[in-house]
Parts: sequence; structure tokens; C-alpha cells
Amino acid sequence: DESEWPHLPVLPSYGRGRDAPNGRFSSLIFGTNLTDVVITGNNGTIDGQGAYWWKKFKEEKLNVTRPYLIEIMYSSQVQISNLTLVNSPSWNVHPIYSSDIIIQHLTILAPVDSPNTDGIDPDSCTNTKIEDSFVVSGDDCIAVKSGWDQYGIKFNMPTKNLVIRRFTCISPDSATIALGSEMSGGIENVRAEDITAINTQSGVRIKTAVGRGAYVKDIYVKRITLNTMKYVFWMTGSYGSHPDPGFDPKALPVIKGINYRDVVADNVTYSARLDGIENDPFTDICISNVNIKLTSKPKELQWNCTNIQGVTNQVTPEPCNLLPEKEIDCPFPEDRLPIDNVKLKTCSISGNF
Repeated sequence: DESEWPHLPVLPSYGRGRDAPNGRFSSLIFGTNLTDVVITGNNGTIDGQGAYWWKKFKEEKLNVTRPYLIEIMYSSQVQISNLTLVNSPSWNVHPIYSSDIIIQHLTILAPVDSPNTDGIDPDSCTNTKIEDSFVVSGDDCIAVKSGWDQYGIKFNMPTKNLVIRRFTCISPDSATIALGSEMSGGIENVRAEDITAINTQSGVRIKTAVGRGAYVKDIYVKRITLNTMKYVFWMTGSYGSHPDPGFDPKALPVIKGINYRDVVADNVTYSARLDGIENDPFTDICISNVNIKLTSKPKELQWNCTNIQGVTNQVTPEPCNLLPEKEIDCPFPEDRLPIDNVKLKTCSISGNF
């Protein structure tokens, strides 16, 4: 019953709704300006009954943006764990403008053709940890965001200090981990390790465009296992999709310090498609210790590279000329981030009912 869902204004870092220009429905579980939030459930299930919303979206009958399952705004010390989330109307878990977030032991399931059912979307958040979770989705399994074009540039709140570990994804039409495309507040210091993807469009994908501004920098990824993929490496500098015509065509994103190492992939169509922006190349890309085995009908051009700069080491198939061979192990920081020192809390209820 749509009348049961309160309406909220558009997010200030987006300037409009993702589905429609106007406001948006509140999420099923929603909170703002909170401290010390624990959402957990002994692997209990939250069913978003998304088919109703997916149908309206596909028929272009929505005047406001679909609800998410869980959204926490302007909050700190947020812990979401031990839940199964199914059939969200749109994004599943959306912490935004928040800090000190732990997300663990989630199972997130949606049909692979369901629209925009992202798994976990940390958005303009600082100190976030995502671990030990499994997503089957119609969109990106994890999508790291920070605002959209001129609105995100003005709001100016990056996503930074993000840790992702022991994460598994299935999403035939989208990314295991996407950085962007809404990244106009910036994305920095992301560390992802022990990532598995099966029948997924791409591994860790960078999505941006002219008009986004800001940056994606200091990205570190290691120990990825991929099976049945369209792309292993994918960077897109022409993603497009603007909130309105008011974006600044001179706002060019800075993409630099992108590091991938220890990748094993099987049944792959394309090894890499790496497209920077003309007069704004993506720089300091490092890819090392990669073994890609191709599908029985691979594309002839395995590494399609434009407007990028970087190095590779011990990578097969042989990379493009813009990524020359250099004896190097791509870096992965050894220091612990502050969120790693926070222990997951549990809660219990006692008494007579």
C-alpha cells in the first residue's frame, strides 16, 4: 500500500530522485541523526515484495523514487548483521552521510533481472567495513557512491576508509564492486580482499563521466576469484547519466592510484576494457599476478585501452601497450584502519511477554 510509505525530500548530494525528479519513498527501515544503531536478526528474513515496485518502474509509472530496505542517514556507530534481505524494491542497504559502520553476515537475494537492486551502497560514508556477505542481484553487488554531478560536488562528502572482505557476488549484468558512477564527493582509500564473483558482468569496476568532478583514488584490491565473467577489469569514463543539464562539462574526475593484484579468472570473454577520458587520463594503474583463462569464444581484442597510464607484472593474457611490463607487486596497505578495531555488538531481549 503506497499510502503507508512516507515521502522524503530528495537527497542533497543527488539533487533529484534516481527514479523520478521528485522526492522519494522512505525506506522500510529508516533512521536519521542516530548514534549506536544495531539492526540484526539471527539470519531472519526481510522481504521487500519488490515485484510490485519493479513493475511500476518498468512501466514508468513512478512519480517518486522507490523505497530501499534499509537506509541510515547522518548517523554514527551503525551495525547491520545476520540478516537475509530478499526482493528489495530498489537498493537493499544504503548508509549515507554516516560514519563508523559495520555490515557483516548479510545474505541479499533478488532476481538477476530486477531493476536497481544493488546489494550494499555505502554513500558519502567514512570508516565502513563490509564482511562475510553474499549477494545475488540485478545490479551492482556493492556500489560505492558519494553524490551526483554538481550536487555531489557542492555537498562535498567523500566515501573514504572502506574495507571489504570475504564477499561473494552473482550479478550477470553488473559489477561485483562498482566505484561510482555517482562519485562527485570523491572516493578514496578502499581496500577489498578475498572477493569471489560467479556469472557476473565485471569484477571491480570504476564508473565516471565528464561532469562528475572529484576523484577515485587509492583503491587496493587483492585475492579475487572470478568465474564466468564478461570483463575482469573495467573502467568507464563515459558513463553519462546526469541528474539534469546543469552539470559542469569542465568538472573532470581524477582517477588515480588503482591497484589490483592476485587475480584468478576462468571462462572470461574480455580481459579488460579500460577507457579513460580524453585530456583526462586515468593514471597510476597497477595490475600484477593475474591469470585469466578465456571462454571458448573470447573476443579477439582482449585488452581495449584508451586514455590510461600504468604498469603490469605477470599478467596473462598480455596487456595493452599503455600498461607496460614492470617488475612490481602492486601495493596493498598493511596498516589497520580504525574500523577494524571496532567489535561487532550483539543485542538481546529478556523479560516476560
